[in-house]
Amino acid sequence: MAISQALLPEFDHEMSNTRKTLERIPENDFRWKPHPKSMPLGRLAGHVAEMPGWAVPTIAQDSLDLAPPGSPPPQGTVAQSRQHVLSLFDKNVADARAAIAGASDEQLMKPWSLLVGGRTIFTMSKIAVLRSMIMNHTIHHRAQLGVYLRLNNIPVPALYGPSADEGLM
Repeated sequence: MAISQALLPEFDHEMSNTRKTLERIPENDFRWKPHPKSMPLGRLAGHVAEMPGWAVPTIAQDSLDLAPPGSPPPQGTVAQSRQHVLSLFDKNVADARAAIAGASDEQLMKPWSLLVGGRTIFTMSKIAVLRSMIMNHTIHHRAQLGVYLRLNNIPVPALYGPSADEGLM
């Protein structure tokens, strides 16, 4: 079985769970944050929505510079509305899924590097980047979003089993 075909069921499951969480973000105050050091709700939701899209350049390119010398760093997405976040997320998931499905084992085993200002931060295989920096990173921030929901008295969705607010999916 191709690596991409082994990865896609997990990708689909995690993206479905992530969408369930994004569907619940409140629209009344995207500036809300639980602590001064925390991301505002709108930025966190935007970050979760944009992350699946990182699969496309990961597969297509051999590196990404977050602050290329001589260029302004990219600006992160801030939610404008729940629909804005869901539309961006759905597009990025579809694009990512297509890129993963079309990637060969050889492509996925190639090294990929993250750079900042031309300096290499790390290098690992593209499959490792997809699993860690995209999927696991999305899961991490999805969990943060779950805490934001809880602190705003919004029911947390059941993801891997029942939540305190819901029975099984």
